[in-house]
Amino acid sequence: MLAGDLYLADDPEIAADALRSAVLTERFNATSAADPEARRAALAELLGELGEGAEIRPPLRVDYGHQIAVGPRTFVNFGAVFLDVARITIGADVQIGPNVQLLTPTHPIDPEPRRAKWEAAEPITIGDNVWLGGGAIVCPGVSIGENTVVGAGAVVTKDLPTNVVAVGNPARVIRKIGEGADGKPQAPSA
Repeated sequence: MLAGDLYLADDPEIAADALRSAVLTERFNATSAADPEARRAALAELLGELGEGAEIRPPLRVDYGHQIAVGPRTFVNFGAVFLDVARITIGADVQIGPNVQLLTPTHPIDPEPRRAKWEAAEPITIGDNVWLGGGAIVCPGVSIGENTVVGAGAVVTKDLPTNVVAVGNPARVIRKIGEGADGKPQAPSA
């Protein structure tokens, strides 16, 4: 599974890992807003890495948690779903809107191996200072370059370069950051 190869999810070791994350996720999601230290402690135990000043608002759903790295000062709004069968790396200063999904699992296209419950996964990488609008979905194997903005509801099926705005389903680049919709440079805002 960790190598990205096909695997069967009913393996006892994988099931134990999933139970661990379910218990820790439940604890994190139940923490009081009046107790930020307990909330952060539960999150730090759940995730592989949690950068200084990073904030994730519950509810959060994960597969395993330990394959997720969240950079410093990153903000994740309510309702995130991070399926970390493969590694999910989120850079520094990232803004993630409500109900965003980062989905690493894949399944065979051929019906027989899919019926036999084989699956695999591909990692997701989100660069520094990215903004993922509410409801965006990032598919397996995708990397998003730094400073890129992904519009609300976009479905990102392929890598996005740095410094662009992408929208739609599937997400497509509509302009570079610093350019207007006409492709001409924008004046800096005051």
